[in-house]
Amino acid sequence: MPTCQRLLLSCFLTGQTCEGNCGAKLQSCSCHPTCISLKNCCADYRDYCVEIFPYSGTIFGGTDFVVLHANFNQSSQIVFNDNIQTVGYVDENSRGHCISPLLYETGWVPFQISSDNGTTFSRTGAWLSVHTGKLDSGLKATMDNSTKWQYYGTPNVGGTLSMTWNVSSVRAERVNIELWGYSETGEPYSENWQAKWEYLYSLARDYPNNGSFTFLPKPAEDGFSEWELGSIRISPSTFPDGIWNVNAMWSEDHALAWHLEEKFRQDSAAWALDKCVAWDQLEEELPNFLSEIIDCPCTLAQARADTGRFHTDYGCDIEKGSVCTYHPGSVHCVRAIHASPKYGAGQQCCYDSTGAQILTADSIGGSTPDRAHDWGSPPFKKPPRVPAESHWLYDVLSFYYCCLWSDNCHYYFKHRPSSDCRTYQSPTPGVVFGDPHFITFDGVSYSFNGKGEYSLVTSADKQLIIQGRTEPVNGTFIKATKLSAVAMREGSSDVIEVRLDSSQSRLEVLRNQKTLSFTEQTWMDLKDVFVFSPTSKNVTVMFPTGAGVEVRLAEGTMTTTVLLPEEFKYSTMGLLGKMNGDAKDDLVTSDGQLLHITLYWAISNESSLFTYDSEYLLDTYFYAPRHDSSFVPVSFPNLLSLPLHCRYDILVARSLRLGNATRVSYQSHISLVEDLEPVVSCGWLSPPKNGKKEGTTYLQGAMVRLSCDDGYNLEGSKERTCQKDGQWSGEPTSLYVCMWACWNMSVCASFDPSNHLWTFEIHRKLNINSLGRHSCLK
Repeated sequence: MPTCQRLLLSCFLTGQTCEGNCGAKLQSCSCHPTCISLKNCCADYRDYCVEIFPYSGTIFGGTDFVVLHANFNQSSQIVFNDNIQTVGYVDENSRGHCISPLLYETGWVPFQISSDNGTTFSRTGAWLSVHTGKLDSGLKATMDNSTKWQYYGTPNVGGTLSMTWNVSSVRAERVNIELWGYSETGEPYSENWQAKWEYLYSLARDYPNNGSFTFLPKPAEDGFSEWELGSIRISPSTFPDGIWNVNAMWSEDHALAWHLEEKFRQDSAAWALDKCVAWDQLEEELPNFLSEIIDCPCTLAQARADTGRFHTDYGCDIEKGSVCTYHPGSVHCVRAIHASPKYGAGQQCCYDSTGAQILTADSIGGSTPDRAHDWGSPPFKKPPRVPAESHWLYDVLSFYYCCLWSDNCHYYFKHRPSSDCRTYQSPTPGVVFGDPHFITFDGVSYSFNGKGEYSLVTSADKQLIIQGRTEPVNGTFIKATKLSAVAMREGSSDVIEVRLDSSQSRLEVLRNQKTLSFTEQTWMDLKDVFVFSPTSKNVTVMFPTGAGVEVRLAEGTMTTTVLLPEEFKYSTMGLLGKMNGDAKDDLVTSDGQLLHITLYWAISNESSLFTYDSEYLLDTYFYAPRHDSSFVPVSFPNLLSLPLHCRYDILVARSLRLGNATRVSYQSHISLVEDLEPVVSCGWLSPPKNGKKEGTTYLQGAMVRLSCDDGYNLEGSKERTCQKDGQWSGEPTSLYVCMWACWNMSVCASFDPSNHLWTFEIHRKLNINSLGRHSCLK
């Protein structure tokens, strides 16, 4: 009798089994994730609440993963939440393997496993589906010189194309190399708007799995050239062409220039212009999404600091060499993290080497809004919320039509204009650091050495809760504490907890009391929250309201920064104060009395978001008073200077390293506040018609110079400066020109851009060289 069946029998005898109970705490044992560390799991916990390796892979599917800690004796099937079935297999070590399916969503996707050929599905787990752009390059087939692939058929671009892949990712000696296409059908923004991946044709069959393939592209036949977006799949040749959900490796999704019809190769610019005009006409019929997307930050410093609402665009990252294919002239772009509520639209903001925002009115490399957010948005699955592909169809292919394959960007930028930053409002930061010191949203600095669990921030209006746990500083004789964990939730989101691990040298992230591993992915789409952890000492949590929480680890102490948008004003409470611009009320009650922190902000068992998965945590926090009165809080309501912060922590913790970490955290906070300082924008200034301008920065103090082409004179200010009131200095600019007519008359014309009107005057027998400015204005 296989192991899994024996365990099931013993569990039934006691009436306690994890079959159908994963995540529950039963009467005599537990099927909850904390049961492993608490050592109270039901005997069949690992059989039914399965772990897998790897736990993540491309949204396109095809990843072979193994079910850990469970034995199988026959082929298995896997069912994802949409009843997508993929056939698994059992290896020579009796381990069950499954193949991830092609999906239309990212994030953790629950699944069920059957070990009796699909009769029952009693094992449950979760698979992390990853946006192809965020996937490690080693997990994708690589298109050599990808630019050549996507410009193939345009002037002077031809010849063979090559690709490579990791042979171990496809479990076969010989493979098929297939082209798959993506399309969306039905009326946009209706119930019948559907997304579809479809097998098109094979580039090679029964090809050796040697990790490389080169071919000479030909125009597609049988109407396949109508598919303009797709991906290449390498899969075992033992399967028929185009079979779904088999072990495979995929290329990046890309514009299929290399297989388009012969007409494209004959005159790619004309072909692309026709497509561009058709797209322009479609956009005129679609709803306007621009009014509901967030405005861009004014500066690169603001964009990188506003981590609750903006995140680096993986296609233009200053930390990775600023390879900005679609935004020439930019060194860094960010994307608004959350899609707009109604249309699922996105915002992209790009900046030059001076830190100024680039606008499409000035440059092809400017910031562009997106009808479909590149990263998709819940509930995913249907356009325009399908990750990557909806964005490709509505925002990227059209850029190829209008800007890259032809020179008609004015069509594109008519519908994708940059938003300037005139309505952008920076978030407000509050921070907890060191032993522990607090700087509230309104700038009040104080220290509080209580031991327990407390409310850092609550907002009833936004349903945001952030809690902090403090514990004694190791090895000190003075009653001193430090922040050791933060837990948070917004509305019905997953509960995220970030805490020090047992070694005090890494941060551990928990989702709904289960540890998350970031060994395979640094970004996770969770329920109503995103988590980014590029290193074990750096975690950022982002909520739909734009609230962001940054947790950093240094010298065994956590620094936690909370950034809140302007919409949180007048709605916050907690140890980080009332965010209302009034520093005087952060540490007092509503009736003006000095606030007793332990009375007001210690949490209860009922309100706690924390995980208690060890005897130490249960005894110290869960079964004990939430505030330990033996630790007498030390408060400094007056503003503390940096030297006092450092000296205090060095004395209390007996550690120069801790004091230095406190200094660095404080300085980082000051830099963050400076980066987020509001700046004044006067908005884009147009060049004069038949003239030009010098300067593409529109912030306070910036100067723009205006001039005319030969034969034209400028009416108005030649230099205009952005003033602190958000207005440009000088008079509105107009152009006028005097020129000889055929009947010995001169014609004077002036243009007023405020109403877009020309005024013409005729002057007889006037010498254009002697014609003064006032002559044209008679």
